[in-house]
Amino acid sequence: IRVTKVDWQRSRNGAAHHTQEYPCPELVVRRGQSFSLTLELSRALDCEEILIFTVETGPRASEALHTKAVFQTSELERGEGWTAAREAQMENTLTVSLASPPSAVVGRYLLSIRLSSHRKHSNRRLGEFVLLFNPWCAEDDVFLASEEERQEYVLNDSGIIFRGVEKHIRAQGWNYGQFEEGILNICLSILDRSPGHQNNPATDVSCRHNPIYVTRVISAMVNSNNDRGVVQGQWQGKYGGGTSPLHWRGSVAILQKWLKGRYKPVKYGQCWVFAGVMCTVLRCLGIATRVVSNFNSAHDTDQNLSVDKYVDSFGRTLEDMTEDSMWNFHVWNESWFARQDLGPSYNGWQVLDATPQEESEGVFRCGPASVTAIREGDVHLAHDGPFVFAEVNADYITWLWHEDESRERVYSNTKKIGRCISTKAVGSDSRVDITDLYKYPEGSRKERQVYSKAVNRLFGVEASGRRTWIRRAGGRCLWRDDLLEPATKPSIAGKFKVLEPPMLGRDLRLALCLANLTSRAQRVRVNLSGATILYTRKPVAEILHESHAVRLGPQEEKRIPITISYSKYKEDLTEDKKILLAAMCLVTKGEKLLVEKDITLEDFITIKRAYPGASGEGLSPV
Repeated sequence: IRVTKVDWQRSRNGAAHHTQEYPCPELVVRRGQSFSLTLELSRALDCEEILIFTVETGPRASEALHTKAVFQTSELERGEGWTAAREAQMENTLTVSLASPPSAVVGRYLLSIRLSSHRKHSNRRLGEFVLLFNPWCAEDDVFLASEEERQEYVLNDSGIIFRGVEKHIRAQGWNYGQFEEGILNICLSILDRSPGHQNNPATDVSCRHNPIYVTRVISAMVNSNNDRGVVQGQWQGKYGGGTSPLHWRGSVAILQKWLKGRYKPVKYGQCWVFAGVMCTVLRCLGIATRVVSNFNSAHDTDQNLSVDKYVDSFGRTLEDMTEDSMWNFHVWNESWFARQDLGPSYNGWQVLDATPQEESEGVFRCGPASVTAIREGDVHLAHDGPFVFAEVNADYITWLWHEDESRERVYSNTKKIGRCISTKAVGSDSRVDITDLYKYPEGSRKERQVYSKAVNRLFGVEASGRRTWIRRAGGRCLWRDDLLEPATKPSIAGKFKVLEPPMLGRDLRLALCLANLTSRAQRVRVNLSGATILYTRKPVAEILHESHAVRLGPQEEKRIPITISYSKYKEDLTEDKKILLAAMCLVTKGEKLLVEKDITLEDFITIKRAYPGASGEGLSPV
């Protein structure tokens, strides 16, 4: 007896497994759930004859590594491993139901069958199928209970990514395209191109049952820093030989280009591109994933949970001294799965970040870090908790650096970092603020307690009151008491005010508004500076540098008008279209006030309209 034909029942299995959208030639199913095959045999099967199935994935597949399983049809209830059962038999046609365990390795499998009867055996390779994670299976680590959320975070092939600045958040559409032709194969090849697979393929494949392992591999492989991964980052505003990150509108073209270029990294990406691509890959593999944007996002290089910025007497950032930074926004991913390594209280959303910022265990990757662990200050837990905690909850401190190499604090804020943490709503394109998932309300006692707990977890020292960790030097812990409280009540206040909407191609008109908060006259030296910047707030070129002497009468308010001509900034403006203004206000008695403002220029197009006997033109925003 032998198998003459196989019907993979793609339509029936695809509907049952929510995989009908994949255009692959082979069957795509999810683990922990049965699927059916119909076999045509050379003759009817006798009751004594046995069907023995073999599934195997990866090189040197073995039962010891759980990359191979041998099992036969049985009437028994489903066990812990792979199982097979006869569903129906009509003459020489047999329908069988196969099921994988909910912890099976994901990937491409080869299915074979052996027919045994009266010491005669017939072997046949039935073909290949792809096994994915299963958010619909309660026993799978990636199980997600809500059907609405499964539709959004697994099956939705388009979405919204939020960018901009805290007070002007913009939405950009992104095509994830996880069901496009060839994308599933590319996603599987990303796993196979990883250094872990290249070095020890059998062991690597055996670990692919674990979403913690798989997501960490993908986090490293989406950037190109260590491994000829998918996307090459570029933050200098120069994109020769590639595509500007701002011009990508989806992941499909990027993944296809990576494959067609024989795995040469695609130029260029920035944080939202990395996040968009990783969302595609993880949704394609069956892990519920979303894109998250954090405004005023900290990049804490030394893991002291504070962002320390050094400026000169004009408020200009001293690049050679300032290692930390605060980006206008940063985009990463969250994926939903259980943390068997940490315990059930840390199940749920996990932060993953493919943007190459800092190394994690020698590789540019980040996560998975439990969002719950971040909110509770449990930064000692795997993976990369201190970095993610700082991104959303670091203290922000600006230091004035003097010529004698002393420093003086001119600004500090415990609430500036981690604002308007946003993601797309389930079932609509609106923005949902999820800041409360990452931290307790800013300024609350609980939020400060969590910050102190995080310090203690990292450095083994108690933080009490307003004691705040600043910097490690020679391995020692340095502290400043009452760092974030002003020593005395400020005598002046100031802010920038935009006088006209900032539009690309026009002069910028602003004013610095200063107010004397005392009943005595004061003299103030105002040093103004301005620079075009990237969205990471890294300065590109200086466009303003001037100084003013101002006398403020008791309780008096004054405006200092500022004009920056288009000709002054047009050559040095990047595609981010961002400008940073700073005013260092030096009061006669030694007090200092630093005022900063981020400006994003608006794009406008000119529309000419003709009327009978008249002509005119109007401006319309893009």
